Amino acid sequence: VLMKGTEKFTLHYNFPPFSTGDARPIRGISRREVGHGNLAHRAIKKVMPSGEDNPYAIRIMSDILESNGSSSMATVCASTLALMDCGIKIKKPVSGIAMGLITEGGSKKYAILSDILGDEDHLGDMDFKVAGTRDGITATQMDIKVDGLPYEILEEALEQARIGRLHILDKMAEVIAEPNEDFKPHVPRVVQISINKDLIGAVIGPGGKIIQGIQAETGATIVLEEIDNRGVIDIFANNKESIDAALQKINEIVAEPEVNEIYKGKVKGVVAFGCFVEIMPGKEGLLHISEWDWSRVEKMEDVVKVGDELEVKLIDVDSKNGNLKLSRKVLFPRPERSNDQRNDRGGRPEHRDRKPE
Repeated sequence: VLMKGTEKFTLHYNFPPFSTGDARPIRGISRREVGHGNLAHRAIKKVMPSGEDNPYAIRIMSDILESNGSSSMATVCASTLALMDCGIKIKKPVSGIAMGLITEGGSKKYAILSDILGDEDHLGDMDFKVAGTRDGITATQMDIKVDGLPYEILEEALEQARIGRLHILDKMAEVIAEPNEDFKPHVPRVVQISINKDLIGAVIGPGGKIIQGIQAETGATIVLEEIDNRGVIDIFANNKESIDAALQKINEIVAEPEVNEIYKGKVKGVVAFGCFVEIMPGKEGLLHISEWDWSRVEKMEDVVKVGDELEVKLIDVDSKNGNLKLSRKVLFPRPERSNDQRNDRGGRPEHRDRKPE
């Protein structure tokens, strides 16, 4: 049977003959490897992060070197530890355990076994594998050699398996309780972000000038595509510094200016009533001459020129046309007015109270 599709998480389970003391050639994948590998894959897949939390394609390789028990449940536990150690943010740790059953023919006597060995699997009447987190089951598989299984036995086996899984999770937590904050140093870095579809053109630039410039300057590889009416950006690099630099430049393009935030911008034009300052790539605001300083400024060209860099504060965004209103003087303390300034009425004549005639 040929299956076509895509999968971001795969688990390869290898069970060579020598793991059980069998001396025979390895000619191909066995039915056991397919079944047990699929069980471990299903158990772990439920807790794998998705979307922006995990832009990676992840492959786990489980090589069984010796087996006298449930190697598939050992694979589940080992996979959880490996994923957390390398920094993959799985939702919850997963453990697994194989339960067995011994019955006495012609009677109702039975014994449920936990973490069965090879002989108990061979001579017993049940091989019941249960994997899951502290909150529930993620995968199960059962093989039985009896005609049927009473509900009471199944209920008891599940409860005994739950206690066993929790015990194993406690032991695993003694080694590593949660995923590491960062990946290993040798892990290739991948960051995925989602942006508004309308901003795709701004990131690419005319003829790809912007995105190519970011790649050349940071050394990162950037892939941008439209998925479900959103722009999805994947940033690849072999070190964290390149990823952070590329991410910062993209965020500067797609970020929206926020009122009361302070920006470092560059003067793009000077006019009689003020100057235009670019606070983000492609986003300019007007710094009116009255917002330059607390003292009066006669001519804007006397205090600033094109190309100057300065800090400004965004004090308002016009709700109708989206124009940005900037201020420089609010970044400095307002000087106190002297008595002469308070009494100064700007040269206007004083109004005297008129007495009624």
